[in-house]
Amino acid sequence: MTQAFEERTRRCQQRLRAVEADAVVLFPSTNLFYLSGFREDPGERHLLLFVPATGDPAFVVPEMYDEQVAEASWVDDVRTWSDGDDPRELVREAATDLAVADGRLLLDDRMWALFTQDLRAALPDADFGLASEVLAPLRARKDDAEIDALREAGRVADEVCVAVRELGEEAVGTTEAELAREIESRLADAGGEEPAFETIVGSGPNGAKPHHGHGDREIGYGDPVVLDFGAFVDGYPGDQTRTVVFAGSPPEEFDRVHRAVLEAQRAGVEAAEPGVPAEAVDRAAREVVESYGYGDRFVHRTGHGVGLDVHEEPYVVEGNETEFEPGMVFSVEPGVYLPGEFGVRIEDLVVVTEDGCERLNDSPRTWQPL
Repeated sequence: MTQAFEERTRRCQQRLRAVEADAVVLFPSTNLFYLSGFREDPGERHLLLFVPATGDPAFVVPEMYDEQVAEASWVDDVRTWSDGDDPRELVREAATDLAVADGRLLLDDRMWALFTQDLRAALPDADFGLASEVLAPLRARKDDAEIDALREAGRVADEVCVAVRELGEEAVGTTEAELAREIESRLADAGGEEPAFETIVGSGPNGAKPHHGHGDREIGYGDPVVLDFGAFVDGYPGDQTRTVVFAGSPPEEFDRVHRAVLEAQRAGVEAAEPGVPAEAVDRAAREVVESYGYGDRFVHRTGHGVGLDVHEEPYVVEGNETEFEPGMVFSVEPGVYLPGEFGVRIEDLVVVTEDGCERLNDSPRTWQPL
């Protein structure tokens, strides 16, 4: 895997030269892991990775991280500072040694303001931009190891989805929160590392809130229930949504709404192939929903890219003219939401292939009990 991180860094450097930038500067984030192999949560101490357009990268890290960084990362140049030191001095020294102190530096998009301000103070002659300028296009196209991890995450989600739906009438009377805990326990048992995001169990009218999460409402007979969940596998997330009825008869309009969303989802998947702009997939799904008369109740984009972050490039939305390339992975998840009544969303992850796309989820998309 070390070779993969190093190769990604070299490709990043090629892009830096292409856009006439001198370096990216990263802090604990998925970007930092993507290039270095070192993973850590953000903290109050200065932990930065400088990747210059030419030459080798360098870490600036608290002394307590010295051994961890050396073990986890392929980067050899690890410079440390101690509590009580002013880390800005080491930042200035590293940037000077790498010949980027007065250059154009692209900062991690999610870098805390504390560190961006300190970089500006330490490097007053530099110009600043965002690292996504070079990293977003690289990360959007997954390599084989990334796709394998996403495919396994899809398998985990499929397995759990089927098992949970087989609860049938047993799910009636449980609260959304209880079912969410059941789902998360099953994800772990199936091989997931941790939930990829807050599990959504939206029953009845709560399903009409796209990001409801879960609460204390009890699932009743005939309730449409939106189930949106996934787990990380090797650092990559699953993300799947099904809308089901565990037992009983749903509201009269529900079957028609579900059919509209199911057809829209199929149209979106079928539209995805190399060379097609992202907005075309959004349009294909939206046109189906509009044909059923629910266009004003489809209130979000059709999808988002998935990788080390659950939401990343490419975004499947009107106005995004990015053309799909083999290796891009994204969700296709149209939805219709009727406030006070119910909601329907169906979501699969897909990966663009040389001549189309492959679904990474394949659990049943019907609403009837399994």
